[in-house]
Amino acid sequence: MTIIIIRRRQLLGTLGASVIGAGSAMAALAAPEAWPSKPLRIIVPYTPGGSSDIIARAISQPLSDALKQVVVVENKPGANGNAGTELVAKAAADGYTMLLCDVGALAITPSVYGQLSFDPSKDLRGVAMLAYSPHLLVVHPSVKANNLKELVALSKTTPLNFAVTAIGSAAHLAGVAVEAGSGARWTYIPYKGGSQAIQDTIGGQTQVLMNGMLATLPHVQSGKLKVLGVSRATRVPLLPDVPTIAEQGLKGFESGTWQGVLLPAGTAPAVLNRLAAELTRIIRSPEVRARLSAQGAEVYTMSPTEFTPFYERERAKWAAVVRQSGVKLD
Repeated sequence: MTIIIIRRRQLLGTLGASVIGAGSAMAALAAPEAWPSKPLRIIVPYTPGGSSDIIARAISQPLSDALKQVVVVENKPGANGNAGTELVAKAAADGYTMLLCDVGALAITPSVYGQLSFDPSKDLRGVAMLAYSPHLLVVHPSVKANNLKELVALSKTTPLNFAVTAIGSAAHLAGVAVEAGSGARWTYIPYKGGSQAIQDTIGGQTQVLMNGMLATLPHVQSGKLKVLGVSRATRVPLLPDVPTIAEQGLKGFESGTWQGVLLPAGTAPAVLNRLAAELTRIIRSPEVRARLSAQGAEVYTMSPTEFTPFYERERAKWAAVVRQSGVKLD
């Protein structure tokens, strides 16, 4: 079978889904006077408790303090993250409605969905990349497998359900890659976000899951989930005894999830640059960095001007991955 290799280098470019897509007239909009003058919203297009939600809540209060305005986190799940993303894509470009999500999914979405009411590359503009975390391959503790090889063997004799955090997400494609590369067999069960997928795997309704380390590690540490592998090039310091998936037979395999903030295209440059500066400062602060690092997320920032060329390359790369995986939705 063809192994779908999802490399971290690919992932780190995908935040380019924030490409400048506004016309010249919109780009010329001046910054609103005395911005911000009212509360701001951070839209998370997934259910509470996932990686994006965790990061949104970690930065919301520091951002509120910096801007001297209330910053509210709103979860808007639905349509595999497209509902909340569309809300922001079609919002007023005034700097008051932000999107915080697994931005890698935005580069995948155009290839997975035949029809979308928005175009991430034209309707959204990237503000700041915030953090990256590898995927963990975990199972319910009752699953009689302690490594990938044993899981593959078990999957050929016992029906296994694989929890998909969102169809077409990086975690979903990572699961497809592991299945194809290892010869495993499982049935994909879709969810509206990582938190629901985690809870059903903890409860035993699903047996296998790949998800960002940030949201998954606490459940491994508590013993509610059993980790079999990590999708990083090298072992994770927080889990030194857990082998990488590449070590277990899928040479060169890497995947992960990372979060970033986007605004509607056409947002005034002054507003975008102010938010970018504040968000970068906040995510790099010792307090926030330590909080995320303790859960396995790596702070990784990128300026708005770096997003466009990365996105153009990454969207093409993800399109190739989607073609190999056969994942397609209408």
